[in-house]
Amino acid sequence: MALASALAAGGRVCSAAQTLDSVVASIGHEAITASDVEQEYRFECFLNAQWPAPPPDAAATRNARERLTYQMLLTREENPGPAEKAASEKAAAERLAALRKAFAHPDDFERALKDLGITEAEVLARIAQQELMLRLIDQRLRPAASPSDEEVAEYYRSAFVPEFQKKKAGSPPPPLSEVEVEIREILTQKRINQLLDEWIDDLKPTTGVRFHSF
Repeated sequence: MALASALAAGGRVCSAAQTLDSVVASIGHEAITASDVEQEYRFECFLNAQWPAPPPDAAATRNARERLTYQMLLTREENPGPAEKAASEKAAAERLAALRKAFAHPDDFERALKDLGITEAEVLARIAQQELMLRLIDQRLRPAASPSDEEVAEYYRSAFVPEFQKKKAGSPPPPLSEVEVEIREILTQKRINQLLDEWIDDLKPTTGVRFHSF
């Protein structure tokens, strides 16, 4: 019933030539429409101070659909306490302040908000939601994502040193002890991304995630 209601609400027929806003993904009975995906893409461009948003190619559209779907999926897993909410709101305010500065002129920022059809308060709320999600992912997955000493040493030999020599030919690379923290975080983030994919794959069958044609 909820999916049928979303379909009915999403499509507005003004003439025979106008196309209904199609459902491109669903989570159980919740529908995600093509216009939802377009708005997600444009919002992501806005967060990167890339405005006006360039027309998306097929890959960008698919990525926006997956991102929006998985955001909705992981939001169901959240159960933040007051301290987490406060920390996320603080981080969101800092990100919003930095975003304002990323635009060449304050008028450009305000114009982008108007083009998006969104208020600054709504932007702040969406960024805070993103921060909560990042904290959830980090809390759940970081404990299992720590690399071993052998993995750190291997990355240093096979990836860090060759890349350093490519950029700074003739200069000796820093010793492992100086870059170990950086390398550990790189490997941790890679492992978190792998674990996140596995987590989402585990959630899909129980939540009825489906992707549909654009």
